[in-house]
Amino acid sequence: MKMWRRFTSTIADLQQQPIIFPESISPYKATISKLAFRRKELEIFNWFFSVTPCYPVQASKITIINGPKEFYDTLTKKCQSATNRIVLASLYLGTGSLEKKLVSAIKHNTHFSQGKLKLNVLLDFQRGSRGVINSKTMLASLLENSNDLCRISLYHTPHLRGLYKQWIPQRWNELIELQHMKVYLADNTVIISGANLSNDYFTNRQDRYVMIEDKRLADFYANLVSVVQSLSFQLQKDGSVMMEQGSCNPCLDDVKLFIDNASRKIQQYFDNAVFNQQNEGQEYIDSTDTWVMPLIQAGGLGIRIDSEVTRYLLASAPPLSNIKIATGYFNLTNEYTEAIIKECQGDCSLLMAHPNANGFKGAKGPAGGVPDAYSLLAQKFYNNVESFGQQDRITLHEYEKPGWTFHGKGLWYYLPGESLPSLTFIGSPNFGERSVNRDLETQVAIITADEDLKKRLHEENVMLYENGRESIQELFGRKIPNWVKLTVGVFRNFF
Repeated sequence: MKMWRRFTSTIADLQQQPIIFPESISPYKATISKLAFRRKELEIFNWFFSVTPCYPVQASKITIINGPKEFYDTLTKKCQSATNRIVLASLYLGTGSLEKKLVSAIKHNTHFSQGKLKLNVLLDFQRGSRGVINSKTMLASLLENSNDLCRISLYHTPHLRGLYKQWIPQRWNELIELQHMKVYLADNTVIISGANLSNDYFTNRQDRYVMIEDKRLADFYANLVSVVQSLSFQLQKDGSVMMEQGSCNPCLDDVKLFIDNASRKIQQYFDNAVFNQQNEGQEYIDSTDTWVMPLIQAGGLGIRIDSEVTRYLLASAPPLSNIKIATGYFNLTNEYTEAIIKECQGDCSLLMAHPNANGFKGAKGPAGGVPDAYSLLAQKFYNNVESFGQQDRITLHEYEKPGWTFHGKGLWYYLPGESLPSLTFIGSPNFGERSVNRDLETQVAIITADEDLKKRLHEENVMLYENGRESIQELFGRKIPNWVKLTVGVFRNFF
């Protein structure tokens, strides 16, 4: 982890409270944003203005989507009615009937067929190429009459090349590193989620989804996706892929050259967005009660903005505050574990998938041991909780709903003495080793003083936790196969 750097806030209410930020998340070093929350209950979050773009959004323009069917119906409808642009960034697109209907909705959008609508799709190369029928074959028809307004890109990690690329079979090669962002954009509406574009995520796999109507946020994500697309392979009409002329090839060119180039482009884009929004946001500070703040992570490229912000938020939680965390795959990093157990002073509850709600339940071969692996990691975490005597403050819950799997992720932050959350994180990160150290991720922080939005966020949290049981006895009663223990010991950072 990079060295922490001390900054003294110029905000009057925080002058006596030096805030320590990781050097990696403060692009302006000694410069602290002049923006600050005027509302007393939100002053604890003033530091966000220095480390991320902060977009003022009316609370009424934020919609909490509560289930996979509503997510699918909303996304399809938005793709059908978009008039200017559609941007889809996901791990992959499935190959079933619902996915075909989604592609058809785009293809038969009048503005797209008339060459008036721009379509950008960003997927992961390995996951999007798996099998004979795959994401590429599903999307190829969109290129037929697109008049160069359709761009389908597949991001390929620079860490999978040479003999590794030849020897590691499909599915397993996805362990190395992935494009994992989940951003779905139509015109000026953005849906931020952890859900992929496939049948399970449209039917019986519980995730989180927030729809935000705001042009500035939509522009940020449309341009971020475009930057990553410039680093990716481009799907051609004949089904082949190629890098754009002059682009660095992640499979053939020097690894360090690609990483340096990709890191510079993404970091520079983010830094410019922070700088521009600090200048533009001043006029909204007195009139806005809700802010949306994008965070990005690309551990494989050395970009760690999201993880540094998350760790600081966890570590700085004061007494009587309450943080609720959800993750489909429980594998907290050592830094997050330390922040929660040793530094956080508020209560903390964590919701994870019960083995019966894990997407790998019943999988053939070694993948079938994945639910046991996450149970083992949860056992190890709770052993640490008990060893430091924090079991009254930190609780574990397991989501289980008949016929459903759980993929929800994010957190809700309740200020001291408050019964409704003032902050939520939502997006693709799982708070685990993969999210922090390997994959390309994004999520947003939503900070609000609006009582209605707080209530809706709380209701979302309650809905998820209603299917969660706190059962430490059941967790420790599971017998973990020895081969799973060995695998986790060696390959934990791939989970």
